[in-house]
Amino acid sequence: MTDRVHLDRPRLLHLLEAMERIRLFEAKCVELYQTQKILGFLHLYDGEEAVSVGVIEALRPEDAVVATYREHGQALARGIGMDVLMAEMLGKVEGCCRGRGGSMHIFDAKKRFYGGNAIVGGGLPLAIGVALGDKMQGREAVTVCFFGDGAAGEGEFHESLNLAALWQLPVLFVCENNLYSMGMALGRAEVDTDIARHAGGYTMPAEAVDGMDVVAVEAAARRALEHVRGGGGPAFLECRTYRFRAHSMFDAQSYRTKEEVAAWRDKGPILRLTRWMTETGLLHAGDQAAIEERVKAEIEAAVAFAEAGTLEDPADLLKFVSMENVPQEGAVR
Repeated sequence: MTDRVHLDRPRLLHLLEAMERIRLFEAKCVELYQTQKILGFLHLYDGEEAVSVGVIEALRPEDAVVATYREHGQALARGIGMDVLMAEMLGKVEGCCRGRGGSMHIFDAKKRFYGGNAIVGGGLPLAIGVALGDKMQGREAVTVCFFGDGAAGEGEFHESLNLAALWQLPVLFVCENNLYSMGMALGRAEVDTDIARHAGGYTMPAEAVDGMDVVAVEAAARRALEHVRGGGGPAFLECRTYRFRAHSMFDAQSYRTKEEVAAWRDKGPILRLTRWMTETGLLHAGDQAAIEERVKAEIEAAVAFAEAGTLEDPADLLKFVSMENVPQEGAVR
């Protein structure tokens, strides 16, 4: 653990609960998916909780977040209500996107949460646009852009870093490096697996941090944000982490061994924090059980809210959809 962030027992319990909310929320989502109450794709954040919690703890309300399609953790950490998030997962009108976004397209304008994005690396140019808009309008805000290691192989990764540095935009790039882009090991896709070093060519400060240590992530995020807020232009943070579950619910995981997953689970962010807190006397008997009981009650209330919600009226399905270039019935094509 690091001592660069002021720590006390209430603060650490807060971080623990923030990660437990993500972990237990997604465990419930798996149950709902298996009973076909959640449909479509489901990409879980299990194992990566320290990244979203650590980074977003360092943000201000006016800052913006652009996420990936594995964004439940970022959405919860950003303060999007668990009830409207669950309603969105179940495709209900009461969801944050009226049920039209589902698992992969969580959006909340009031929270300045401009993700997720289903395209690998698709959020990078969007983050540039948000940051440019803030800068042109004189807003003192930072845009944080989350993306995976797979996005580092996309052209828009380099284009976005170049523009951010060229225009000195207030962007914090956060790479969630979980070692696999779907089923492709990082070492088989990149000749240089030190992704933080990729940012060096664009003259911005870059740091690699242990993404399984929530305190280390927050400390690194605060250092990077200090640079950005001070007018120094963009910064880059590579959080080296690991996803415990499959890429998606349809992934056989033939590209990695059970032993590898077990080894990473043993140093997972929740387990790591609770071990450290126990060793230092900051975690008392019953603390974690109380947190889990409180979070599970919140989840059950969210599920009840979502299940009692309403589905979109079929007559309204074309509402909010541009029909400008869609041929009409009877039209000459």
